[in-house]
Amino acid sequence: MSGRTIAEKILQNHSVKKGEPVKAGDILFCTVDFLMSHDATAPMAIKAFENMGGTKIFDPSKMVLILDHATPAPYERIANLQSMMRSFAKEQNIKFIEGGEGVCHQIVVEQGFLKPGELVLGTDSHTCTYGALGVFATGVGSTDMAAAMYTGKSWFKVPETIKVTLKGSLRRGCSAKDVILKTAGVIGADGANYRSIEFYGEWIDSASLSDRLTLANMVVEMGAKCGFPCSPDLGVCADDDAQYLMNVEIDLDALSPMVARPHAVDDVCSVSEVNDVVIHQAFLGSCTNGRIEDLREAAKILKGKKIADGVRLIIAPASRQVMLKAMEEGVLQSLIEAGGAVFTPGCGVCVGTHGGVPADGEVVLSSSNRNFKGRMGNNKALIYLASPATIAASVLKGRITDPRELEEYR
Repeated sequence: MSGRTIAEKILQNHSVKKGEPVKAGDILFCTVDFLMSHDATAPMAIKAFENMGGTKIFDPSKMVLILDHATPAPYERIANLQSMMRSFAKEQNIKFIEGGEGVCHQIVVEQGFLKPGELVLGTDSHTCTYGALGVFATGVGSTDMAAAMYTGKSWFKVPETIKVTLKGSLRRGCSAKDVILKTAGVIGADGANYRSIEFYGEWIDSASLSDRLTLANMVVEMGAKCGFPCSPDLGVCADDDAQYLMNVEIDLDALSPMVARPHAVDDVCSVSEVNDVVIHQAFLGSCTNGRIEDLREAAKILKGKKIADGVRLIIAPASRQVMLKAMEEGVLQSLIEAGGAVFTPGCGVCVGTHGGVPADGEVVLSSSNRNFKGRMGNNKALIYLASPATIAASVLKGRITDPRELEEYR
């Protein structure tokens, strides 16, 4: 039998029939190591759990409930749902994280809930972010979450794997966001449906955790079940003779700053192709690019300057910890003095559930992961996706701008 991919290894290790070899396409029943749910989805999962006859979750130490999508609560219905989550967490002795602590995925990473080789479910499509830690992590619906809460198990179809080789090194002005946007453009929005993606290359070997989280976060935008930026310290690895569905190569030496045009993540082009597009609002934050490294990059450009007239800049640090670090370093001061408005750490602006909703016809440049119609709360707005550096350069000019036009990147 040929070697195994990372996804095959982790699922085999968690299969209730551990001794049997597995291959892509097999259906397995697996034990899970950890569960995560947030305020946009947990209330439905809790109700489904109770409807199944659940009274105690399988292991309270293996679950966390997080408020991050609409906090502080913007109106009565959400406040009551969040109150229900608090009560359930207390009854079940589940770890509960209040609103204001930040985005669920950032918190899970910061607080060290996970270890390489684990199998994790979350009621959020970007649960795949944890692949940067060597974890098979994937998003599920509330009913599947309820069943896992009840039994500690779930079913999986073993995914085929796409191997992405990143050749060369990044040039100034480019970042992990540009890499993953380029990859999405090559593979396509449905090119990795129910597949795993493994990233390799010299750049990955030395990339920061923040960079690897950005890559893993957006594999779902290609339809992937999970993704693994395979650095030497990942903790798990594929066999040398593992079988891949396809091999994709991305030339980083030739990469320029990228954007995804409305309304598709895979409608990707270089910034220079859209540098005449006037913007009305920019968003710096989210589970993709709201970490301290991202805020620093933007502040490096904006320090001592002012954003263009007619442009709004919204900043939502990925967590309280990130916000405090940005305050300590003066990063937040630079962003605010430039004209930025800071929101509570969380997901509200990105999803459109709480603040920062654009008007009809307005153009938004966002560091988030999705730009389909209705994202950010208005299906008549136009959302472009870009890196923090591109966002900072663009709010200065009032139009989508290649950061390499600025002195900082020459």
